Amino acid sequence: MSTQQLSGTTALVTGASRGFGRAIAIALSSRGAHVVGVARDRARLEEVHAQLGDTFTPVAADATDPVVAGQLLDEYRPRTLVLNAGAAPLLRPVHRQTWQTFSRNWDVDVQHVFHWTREALLLPLAPGSVVIAISSGAAVNGSPLSGGYAGATATIRFIASYAAAESGQDALGIRFTAVLPQLTGETDLGAAAVAAYAAREGVDIPAFLEGRGPALTPEQVGTAICDIATGSVPGSGSDPDAFLLTAAGLSPVP
Repeated sequence: MSTQQLSGTTALVTGASRGFGRAIAIALSSRGAHVVGVARDRARLEEVHAQLGDTFTPVAADATDPVVAGQLLDEYRPRTLVLNAGAAPLLRPVHRQTWQTFSRNWDVDVQHVFHWTREALLLPLAPGSVVIAISSGAAVNGSPLSGGYAGATATIRFIASYAAAESGQDALGIRFTAVLPQLTGETDLGAAAVAAYAAREGVDIPAFLEGRGPALTPEQVGTAICDIATGSVPGSGSDPDAFLLTAAGLSPVP
């Protein structure tokens, strides 16, 4: 699918009301896709709708609900499906978590990716469709202040890889991949994590960020997702099952 072929197609983005999801919805819309944005916060979705107009359809719903996943995929048959919804982890060390707080990202992030991926394979989506699951750099680097977040995001990567294998096995022609964005202070969730890790290291936020290089922006994430959707990631070769995403761009994860 070339960049031009996004025009006139449908994209569905979960967690589209803020942060990366909002930027992804805006980027896909700017390239001609009609975007269905799913999130629980109706007011924030309406803000995106006011910005994008009729190119954006807001759907206020719980993305972890398997019925929602099945119904919306059956109704909209998206060519591009971006699974971005997730919960903010409780930013405490492991011994200050409860099992309920530790497992929050399994119950939300992983469950939502599982349901939507399952429905995409069962429907199935049309050949040439792409399903992009947003994981995290924590899947590779760990995240000691985020409870089960790192393990949850690693499992999201595994689910995308397993789904890619099933699509190939059954000759469905659906591409599945995971994207692992680096930690950034450019979103509300990331800013809270940056503050927590800076405090853990006993430094102020500017000092913590200084050694991390340029910050990844939501706009860069939106561009990267469009590049994956259109198969135009430079130097990526055949379809990798995961990409690391930094301010320098996308790179396949070994």
